[in-house]
Amino acid sequence: MIQSLRPSVQPTWAGAISSPPEEFDLTPLMVIAGELPPGLRGSLYRNGPARLERNGQRVGHWFDGDGAVLGVHFDGSEAVATYRYVRSAGLKAEEVAGHYLYAGYGSLAPGRIWQRWQSQLKNVANTSVLALPERLLALWEGGFPHQLDPLTLATQGIDDLGDLQPNEPYSAHPKRHPRTGEIFNFGLVAGANATLMLYRSDAKGRIRHKAAIPLNGIPLIHDFVLADRYLVFCVPPLRLNAFPAVVGLASFSDSLAWQPKRGTQIVVVDAENFDVVAWQQVDPWFQWHFGRGCLDLDEIVFEAITYPDFATNSRLKEFASGEMHTEARGQLRQFRLDPRTGKILEQTTRLDRSCELPVVPPGDPLLAPTFLVCDRPDRPTGQLFNALARLDANGHLTVADMGPQHYPSEPIWAADCQDLHRAWVLSVVYDGEADTSEIWIYDAEGLDGNPVCRLGLPQVIPHSFHGTWQPR
Repeated sequence: MIQSLRPSVQPTWAGAISSPPEEFDLTPLMVIAGELPPGLRGSLYRNGPARLERNGQRVGHWFDGDGAVLGVHFDGSEAVATYRYVRSAGLKAEEVAGHYLYAGYGSLAPGRIWQRWQSQLKNVANTSVLALPERLLALWEGGFPHQLDPLTLATQGIDDLGDLQPNEPYSAHPKRHPRTGEIFNFGLVAGANATLMLYRSDAKGRIRHKAAIPLNGIPLIHDFVLADRYLVFCVPPLRLNAFPAVVGLASFSDSLAWQPKRGTQIVVVDAENFDVVAWQQVDPWFQWHFGRGCLDLDEIVFEAITYPDFATNSRLKEFASGEMHTEARGQLRQFRLDPRTGKILEQTTRLDRSCELPVVPPGDPLLAPTFLVCDRPDRPTGQLFNALARLDANGHLTVADMGPQHYPSEPIWAADCQDLHRAWVLSVVYDGEADTSEIWIYDAEGLDGNPVCRLGLPQVIPHSFHGTWQPR
């Protein structure tokens, strides 16, 4: 539920979310150290919850903060940045009212129970971004994308991608097919039993094919795997106790129950016609995110950051308060799957250090490295990830240790436009001691060295979820 603010001695990472940030227009960035790579040309976009408080009230879960997008445009000699809230209908209405009006994933709407019954869920547009020709989309789990101007980030309205219907959400982890350029995504439609909506779009984002797969109960699905001609969904053993969520007695988040006896359901779908190829129950785990996904001969290979239970949700709920007490450490695991049966043929732990937000560059997915945020070995329970890592296909680990009180965001890979053999990794880093945010740029092959460039941002950027690189 929405909570009142209370004073507390908080860890340094909490400074980035202590108060809602201010927007800023296009601003040249100062080079603090090193030099901008001349071949780094394009735009970095990042999206995440920015406003976690309004009129003395705090959201009940990190997922419920109003989204704001950071855009940084590189031309090889200069970097210019802007930061703008996504001007959703809910945000604008609450600005006028001066207080919260809507329910969220982990927040109850204000008022008494009969008022909550009628409350709408706010599309906070805070999870990810999809860069398309001539427009940028801010994505969220439970609704339509918001269209933004790719240069100024001004909100231009809701985008239905040509064929989304009012009850068809477009989720926050679309995948672009490396051969065809087509974009695949899904949405979860609630009901007595949920329906998994599948979408295939052309390279410009226009939906060309849709399908619906009925599920048992109402689970939580955040991401999926695209492995050439297959889509793979791993449905964790979470089910919504719908009554308290519907009538406003409990939030959606608090109404999710971990039911390990259900096991994790692996659903394999044909990417061309969206027919279900296989459906298999395996031992339970939970995941937010997947890494690589590909075919190796006739087997599907994919990576996932797995957790033994749903404690990660409690940790993310606590995050919004600036203090985390629940432990939840994910591990990077690799699975080999028979697509005809959904049976797991082999599973291995690729990285046992707690990690998240895997990013795999384009190219041969079997040989490409995986970039992640990870823990320093001595991280206490209440701290955030404080290092970046590169895990090569052969298992060699390279770590960029940010040092104490430096907290990186998801590593974004960017190709060099002048040298086909070079690439860069960009991360927004919050310095908890100085209370500043910077962009750190690493050579993708030398993550264990110093960043090649550090850029100062005009103000603190709150910890965010996902981003993308759009080359010129």
